[in-house]
Amino acid sequence: MSKNLKIFLGVSYLLILVIFLYFIFTSVQINRLDDFSYYKELQKNLSIYISANTIINLIYFFIFAIFWIALLGFGSPLLIISGILFGELLGTAISIISISIGALLLYSIGNFFFRDLVKITFEKKFKKFISLFQKNEFYYFLIFRFIGGLGIPFGLQNLIPILFDMKKINYFFATFFGLIPNFFIINTIGAGLNTYIEQAENFSMIELISTKEIYLPIFMFVGLILLSLIIKKKFFDDKN
Repeated sequence: MSKNLKIFLGVSYLLILVIFLYFIFTSVQINRLDDFSYYKELQKNLSIYISANTIINLIYFFIFAIFWIALLGFGSPLLIISGILFGELLGTAISIISISIGALLLYSIGNFFFRDLVKITFEKKFKKFISLFQKNEFYYFLIFRFIGGLGIPFGLQNLIPILFDMKKINYFFATFFGLIPNFFIINTIGAGLNTYIEQAENFSMIELISTKEIYLPIFMFVGLILLSLIIKKKFFDDKN
């Protein structure tokens, strides 16, 4: 049964990916990708469409994000897209809720069907962290999420708690609150890109980086990285 489910999940992921890529490539004029006016047209059309159907598009994004994350999809592209489509605040809210639910769904599926496989594959590699998480699973997993999961790919981050049998409610809320800073920053960058495309007449990398909608979240992101390194050294270094 687990083998069939694994095949189903793999096929579902590939199907969603193919549909997504098909939608992108059939909607995008490849020959105009180097034309900034084309991006301005896209931004204007998207803005009109989203503003006219905000609730429906939030629902679409919500459902897609849950299944995307549950099928081991990457999180960062969703954050940029949600920032572009819905702005930094609404984009952060919809992405943090949907991605937290998707991560919980992936954790539940992995814990139920692939528990032994996950433990055999990863228990030795992450053994030094298991005892740490077992001291206070919510507290340390919250910190783990806050610092970006120690550079571990997001899909794998969502499965690691299987190694120490984390409670689902602790998993969800540690994920939800731990991801807020990083998600807000990336959504803000997405919203800044949207604003720049709307206001600029011609593309300039210098002008893009020098706009406060871009450089402020970049500074925030750098600050978050530095803070994460300090926290990592305090809580997750081998000597601890």
